[in-house]
Amino acid sequence: MLLNCGQPLPLLSHTDVPPRVTENFILTGYRFPNYSLRDCLLSAFRPTNETGNFWTHFLPIFIFAYYFVEVFGWDGAPDANSPFFYPMWNYFIGVFCLLMASSLAHLLNSMSLVVREVCFFVDYGTISAYTVGSSLAYYYYIHPRAGIVERGQRNSSHSALNREDEGVLASSAMPDISLFFENYYMPCACVIAIICVLSCCNTRQRWREHRYIIRTLVFLLPFLMSSTPIFYRFLTTSPYSTTSSSFAASTTMPCFFYRHSLWLLVSALFNISKVPERLAPGRFDIWGHSHQWFHCCTFLSILDELHMIQAEVRAILLNPDFLLPPTTLSPLPGPTVASTYGLMFLLQTTIISIIVGFSWHANSIYGPQRDQLKKEHPVKHMKVN
Repeated sequence: MLLNCGQPLPLLSHTDVPPRVTENFILTGYRFPNYSLRDCLLSAFRPTNETGNFWTHFLPIFIFAYYFVEVFGWDGAPDANSPFFYPMWNYFIGVFCLLMASSLAHLLNSMSLVVREVCFFVDYGTISAYTVGSSLAYYYYIHPRAGIVERGQRNSSHSALNREDEGVLASSAMPDISLFFENYYMPCACVIAIICVLSCCNTRQRWREHRYIIRTLVFLLPFLMSSTPIFYRFLTTSPYSTTSSSFAASTTMPCFFYRHSLWLLVSALFNISKVPERLAPGRFDIWGHSHQWFHCCTFLSILDELHMIQAEVRAILLNPDFLLPPTTLSPLPGPTVASTYGLMFLLQTTIISIIVGFSWHANSIYGPQRDQLKKEHPVKHMKVN
């Protein structure tokens, strides 16, 4: 019944919509900037210049979930709600929010100029939250012995593991940068995530001429920061015996990381270059423009990242000499509610505060334009007999 209550609103060219709505080299397929919520939802099933942007991040949610749950069925895996999997669930939350927010931003941004700004503020916020979710997974699964301890170091009483033993264990796991991982890695990841939100939100109100370059380059920072445990692993020996099944499982991690990095590089090139629509303006307005390829490459990078994390989780599970976290005997404490969910909640609260501030400013700028557009172009639905 919802589908039969009226005809869709006409699609417009770039000359018929406010300049704020237009995208470089996209000439047609624009939705009217005062769509209702219902009109926006229905537009997902209609060819517009945002339809592909919606589906290229909405459908991957289900693909990611399918591969994500595999880890809980592996031999030796603890319960899905155990502390060992807290970082995995935070990583899932980060990816889910990123994909869902991006999908809805592209679907709902034609409701008004103000809503358009808010949609993409939220989109930038979820990207930053995703980077911290990745950092948590890297910290607890890829960083050597973060929150795990060799069984040989365990005694009947906690006092038996004295400070000297802890120092030896810490130095064997992290000979040079233990202080950084213990105290600064996750705080730095959060600070950089907040800087990214501030920078990307600012590109919607200033620096617009170079907005695509700024948005792309600014997220290079969290990639480099989050990947520190991986770089560390590349520069040091594996924590696993070369004859163990854990070592065999862990050897796939570099391949997945290289592919993850390659897809990110390709996605950045699409986002900056605006190819192929730059080469033939108007030809790729609906399907095949750069932002759709950007979405596809971004998801492929996330999928390889998931496989990379899972490879390290499998290596930990296959190692009989490791105690799974949390444990008070390890040099770095295992995952807890506070160090995972609590950290993400604090970060999300900060990001939401930033988004509210930018949204209020956007409303003061575009609110009058929105009201004027409603007066000049009242939305009328034609009844279908």
